[in-house]
Amino acid sequence: MSSPPSVYLPNNFAPQPIGLIAGKGRYPILMAERILAAGLPLRVISFAGETDTDWVAQLPKAEHIQIKVGQLGKMLKSLQKLGCQYAVMAGQITPRRLFHGLHPDIKALKILNSLTVKNAETIFGAIASEIEAIDIQMLDARSFLDDELAHEGLMTPGELKAEMTYIEHGIKIAKGAADLDIGQGAVVRKGTVLAVEAYEGTDPMLQRAGSFKTDGLIFVKTVKRRQDYRFDVPVFGDRTLDVMHAAGIRTAALEAGNVLILDKATILAKAKKLKIELYGYSHM
Repeated sequence: MSSPPSVYLPNNFAPQPIGLIAGKGRYPILMAERILAAGLPLRVISFAGETDTDWVAQLPKAEHIQIKVGQLGKMLKSLQKLGCQYAVMAGQITPRRLFHGLHPDIKALKILNSLTVKNAETIFGAIASEIEAIDIQMLDARSFLDDELAHEGLMTPGELKAEMTYIEHGIKIAKGAADLDIGQGAVVRKGTVLAVEAYEGTDPMLQRAGSFKTDGLIFVKTVKRRQDYRFDVPVFGDRTLDVMHAAGIRTAALEAGNVLILDKATILAKAKKLKIELYGYSHM
């Protein structure tokens, strides 16, 4: 390979099998498409009841293993069985699975019992460490999707309508919430905090904010200052855009280089049509 297909790949990256640990939605599908387009061998671990069934059904049987959510031991053995040298996580697992529908094996129970604080960072961080302990290198979850990331400045046509003072206030609130492991988003209005994302996720937060039936709402999406990019990269997609529109939220500020806009060109065109401005801000 003449040059790495992504700036987020390690310097010593070699064209070896990549195990895609695939959750819900478009994110893992797009990741798989990009890995194959780069001419790299793809292997997939999917989750029953979570990963898109239509996509999974098209995967070669010898290159795909399906497991239940919580079967960590089986995941590790599957990555080895598929001959993976690398692994990358893409796509969410339904949050309620932590309470209902989890099928933890002995390996998973051992990890869960060892964690005093149980959130996305601690759980997925522990899983990533277990994968690396069997000599499979975890890749940055932004790998291969460089052009799908938010970029700095106004990404939609025209001039920015939201005031920078209020956007900066929203960034401050969202960053604070992220650093406290509460969530990765917030909605503000003219210096007032209307909603902060927590365990329920982005879309319910946007719906709550929209229930105030007021104008000037700004949605901010961010990452922690010490984000672990082996997992939990925030995503802005078609569904979130629809929820924003229904909630009457006309501005989204997304952290450049750290928030994925899945199918970016399509989303930007749709945002223009819906008269929603998407603004990329630099790291703070």
